Amino acid sequence: MQQETARHAGGLWERHLMALDEVTDRMERISRAFTDASVPYALVGGQAVAMWVATREPAAVRTTKDVDILLRRQDLPRARAAALSMGMDYFEVLGVGMFLEQHDPNPRRAVRLVWAGEKVRPEYPLPSPGVDPGGDETQMLDPGKPVTSLAGLVRMKLISYRDTDRVHLRDLIDVGLVSRDMTSQLPAELADRLQNLLSESGR
Repeated sequence: MQQETARHAGGLWERHLMALDEVTDRMERISRAFTDASVPYALVGGQAVAMWVATREPAAVRTTKDVDILLRRQDLPRARAAALSMGMDYFEVLGVGMFLEQHDPNPRRAVRLVWAGEKVRPEYPLPSPGVDPGGDETQMLDPGKPVTSLAGLVRMKLISYRDTDRVHLRDLIDVGLVSRDMTSQLPAELADRLQNLLSESGR
């Protein structure tokens, strides 16, 4: 019985590692496609948080299955062509644009799009950051992978403020990337949210 349980656990762990490898491969492929096609973009969401955390403490990086891309709406035709060259088709699911694998069009394995310079929801106080080449709203933390700026990423997480967003913000706080100095750059509601998280973390 113990041996059978061990074999089963090993199989589960192998599948977990394979799933992580698939996420990394998906991010690498879409990044390469957009770079080769000169499509301005930036990584956002959990992958961006992971890359920023890695600049301070790689051991503190949290794994994530999501790949979220900040993209200008006017660049979608070129982005679609670039993604197609990597075996991904464009779909909209419940109003969210995404690229899905042609061989496995599962939304759980999507590259999701966030429109740069636009509000994700009409009621949000601020739009998403931009991705203009040469601008200060993206940074190249790793060759070939532009990431939204730390300030822009923090704003997006504070605006959305789901459980996952709060976890990501705490990760950034815990490695010393986010401090109270940032509150002066935020609208009052977002500043209050950040101050509460900082206080919870003893900062």
